[in-house]
Amino acid sequence: MNTPEEFTAEKIKKVSIIISKGSLEGIYPGLIMANGARAEGMDANLFFTFFGLDAVHRNRIDHIKVATVGNPAMHIPTLMGALPGMSALATHMMSKKMEELDIPPIHEFVEMIADTGAGLYACKASVDMFGLTSDDFVPQVKDIITVGDFYDLAAGGQIIFT
Repeated sequence: MNTPEEFTAEKIKKVSIIISKGSLEGIYPGLIMANGARAEGMDANLFFTFFGLDAVHRNRIDHIKVATVGNPAMHIPTLMGALPGMSALATHMMSKKMEELDIPPIHEFVEMIADTGAGLYACKASVDMFGLTSDDFVPQVKDIITVGDFYDLAAGGQIIFT
């Protein structure tokens, strides 16, 4: 059994978090982790790739939904998750619960995290693949960068893939 002394390794000083999913349950974990890192005094970078770009897309940021199809954590049959209105219902229920817990909507969370000094970046390959430009993103996105640029930003820290 490990003793507390064995867990006194050097503290994490920097995290770089990759958000690749465009659903509420795919975006919030990364935002919460980045917010927690900043609250603990760590440097934090968020790298939005593939459908995670929706979290910082100016026209989609306020329309993120819970994924009900193929989501085993929903504990409903896939066919039921595909019924019209199921995603909207699950999103409404989750949004109400988050509101009760004082968890801000995604656009407020993104603003708050950026205001703490965290870096928010869009993946160049995904941006190019979806035919997007910097004008498609909220102003908190610092830049559109390559994976190599992301690794340079992450150097010396921990990378977390959500």
